[in-house]
Amino acid sequence: MAARKFVPDTENTVLNFLETASELERRLDRALAIRGISFSEYRLLRTLSASGSAGSPRIELAAAVGLTPSAITRALKPLEKLGYVTTIRNERDARQSLGAITAAGERLLKDARNVLAGVLSDLTINTLGEQQITDFERRLQELRIR
Repeated sequence: MAARKFVPDTENTVLNFLETASELERRLDRALAIRGISFSEYRLLRTLSASGSAGSPRIELAAAVGLTPSAITRALKPLEKLGYVTTIRNERDARQSLGAITAAGERLLKDARNVLAGVLSDLTINTLGEQQITDFERRLQELRIR
């Protein structure tokens, strides 16, 4: 397989992309801080909500939010202590334990979504047309590292 050509501005483009993503995440963190959670915790709650009452294995959570399974375990502990998630333990293999969102977690997630809606509505991406946003999202998916 031949190596792809390196475009000279790739480094600047990637750095600009990462700086933009970092700034956006900081903005979302600040907005969610009034609800006592971070954007990473929001992403966990969102993923757990989508998995339903059956819960989700830590390995799947890790893949969904870009963390390691051990980082997921650490991230879930405070949420569990606050009553937003619960752990469904596997007696035979702790690695197979599931995380599940509670009713309190669902309420927090609903409230956090409303908070984020305000922040997201102020982003400059909203000046693009619907098709441009769809195209942008498609390109982001295509550019994901494989």
